[in-house]
Amino acid sequence: MKILFGAILVLLAAVQAQAAVTTQPVEYKHGDTILEGWLAYDDGLSGKAPGVLVAHEWWGLNDYAKKRAEELAGMGYVAFALDMYGKGVVTADPKEAAKLSGQVKGTPLMRERALAGLQVLAESERVDPSRIGAIGFCFGGTTVLELAYAGGKVAGVVSFHGGLTLPGPEDLSRIRSSILVLHGAEDPHVPADEAAAFREAMSKAGVDWQMIYYGGAVHSFTNPDAGSTGLKGVAYDAKAAERSWTHMRVFFDEILKRDAP
Repeated sequence: MKILFGAILVLLAAVQAQAAVTTQPVEYKHGDTILEGWLAYDDGLSGKAPGVLVAHEWWGLNDYAKKRAEELAGMGYVAFALDMYGKGVVTADPKEAAKLSGQVKGTPLMRERALAGLQVLAESERVDPSRIGAIGFCFGGTTVLELAYAGGKVAGVVSFHGGLTLPGPEDLSRIRSSILVLHGAEDPHVPADEAAAFREAMSKAGVDWQMIYYGGAVHSFTNPDAGSTGLKGVAYDAKAAERSWTHMRVFFDEILKRDAP
């Protein structure tokens, strides 16, 4: 009996060791700008694993984006939360966040820095570069759409409550990614005509795309701290958050062709 109990303890310890998520900052550059992302992986896994790029909200690379990367690592992915602004550039002030995101959104920087982050992930010795996806939240959701429009080598992208920018005519032949948009049905920050234009553009482009609406959910519905900003039309929705994460998992299980955890 003691031998059996000891064997069980050893087995449990081995399982726990296998599930240990390791994290580390990764410094890299885009042009003259020093950036610092956040890498997360299960150090008990052997061989190359599928990778997922994580694009942060307009606040910068904060703890929320890092936590999402760590959750993905716990699911068997190598996750890299990129940095769109510069090393240490993070804010909790909506006015400053609007300023920072405005310097990137709608400019070549958005695609260039998304591609720079993707390169870091793809070159990781732990990653199978043929099996990479990307997710983003709010500003980050727009970022991963632009990554797809730029022809980034990602099997699929997932936008959580992101702005729905449209591909340009020159982008249509470059899109190689499946696209999943997870959207709050009551999101006042994404007008209905913007969502309609997005759906029309995806259909005309012949893209493999899906868009799922969550009834009653507004902007930033996945972030438990969303309501603390004081911004109107921004709130956490636990049910929508859980369902959207599940929809992401199903999407990646399909397109990254990995074994179930």
